Amino acid sequence: MRFHHLFPLFFITFTCVSAQKNPLVTPDSAAQRQWVDVRYDAMDLDEKLGQLFMVMIASDQQPKDFDYVESLIAKEHIGGVIFSTGGPVRQAKLTNRFQSVSKVPLLVGMDAEWGLSMRLDSTYSFPWNMTLGAITDNTIVQDVGRRVGEHAKRMGVHINFAPDIDINTNPNNPIIGNRSFGEDRENVADKGIAFMKGMEAAGVLSSGKHFPGHGDSATDSHHALPMINFSRARLDSVELYPFRRLIENGLSSVMVGHLEVPALELKEELPSSLSEQIISGILKEEMGFKGLVFTDALNMKGVTDHGKNGDAELAAFIAGNDILLMPLDVKKAKEKLTKAYDKGKISEERLSESVKKILMAKYKVGLNQYVPVELKNLYEDLNSRKDDLIYEEAIENAITVVKNDYYLMGIRNLENKKLPTSNLAMPAVIPS
Repeated sequence: MRFHHLFPLFFITFTCVSAQKNPLVTPDSAAQRQWVDVRYDAMDLDEKLGQLFMVMIASDQQPKDFDYVESLIAKEHIGGVIFSTGGPVRQAKLTNRFQSVSKVPLLVGMDAEWGLSMRLDSTYSFPWNMTLGAITDNTIVQDVGRRVGEHAKRMGVHINFAPDIDINTNPNNPIIGNRSFGEDRENVADKGIAFMKGMEAAGVLSSGKHFPGHGDSATDSHHALPMINFSRARLDSVELYPFRRLIENGLSSVMVGHLEVPALELKEELPSSLSEQIISGILKEEMGFKGLVFTDALNMKGVTDHGKNGDAELAAFIAGNDILLMPLDVKKAKEKLTKAYDKGKISEERLSESVKKILMAKYKVGLNQYVPVELKNLYEDLNSRKDDLIYEEAIENAITVVKNDYYLMGIRNLENKKLPTSNLAMPAVIPS
């Protein structure tokens, strides 16, 4: 009899452990919930659907482009913008301009994997992930992540689409390469967790990408649909492993790549970004992910061939994505989503799930008390001696000899030797 009483208890304990704690919930959860509910209840259907869209703009574009995005904010009620190239002051001014016309504060994103300089001039460039992957002390990687996050926050950016936790197992990969922490799954996961925790400590949301794993492809999804043709067992062991680890450690969001993965999705040539089985089935249900789910950019060739005039955006939302990143046509996509809602293909419960998650994220980054970006001393704050020190420490600790044929460096047989050291970082020597 005792066994029969204990078994349900064991089962419940197991299922609770396997599910992620919601990474978007703040310590003042009651106040957060109230803010989210009040905002949500004040929206009509058009405004709720608008929250699902994050459009791209660059501060080095033309005034007509700025006017167009402003009109999308005012008339289509889009929920966010992702900034690309340009300069920090120009971008900060645009951020303030766009926020001033938005009924609900915008979620602002950037793709700044190694710092703002990935997109902006006059900003700091930290080491790429491949360099960070060579560092044995993960606290240094966390320091880099924190500083990248502090720069993003100073710019009014709330989510940085980083870290890239693809495992670089294919040397012919044309798009990942040095953006990866390396080819070892444990190291990629450990470095990803450290970088993520650094950014989150700075008050910036993290985003693991490109789910379910873009590291072992020979095709760039910007130009075609790559195939990841491995067994489910291999995917679980390699590609999916870093995502599981980061989810367990509080990952705020996941970006889903445009990838064909036959072992996970039976329909041929269906991108993972449009796959309900991969997003809702594996990411959300199997892996227990409760954070925000972003599509990769919907203007990429890996997905544009699979739906135009709003069809891809509709399919992406039905599949389980929360935010539709860089849609080709917001108006047409909203029309498709509205018709699907009216016909019952999208339920109020499904829409509420995504929009309330988006609002929770906005509250978490402080948009319940929005403050414009301060322009004074912006350049100085983004280029400081502190940045130099963090950069130098990372570089010193990343120095690694990967090959020493014929012992040309005059160093050999050090495996069991004790060496005197100075206060400088000691290079790691791997015997050939």
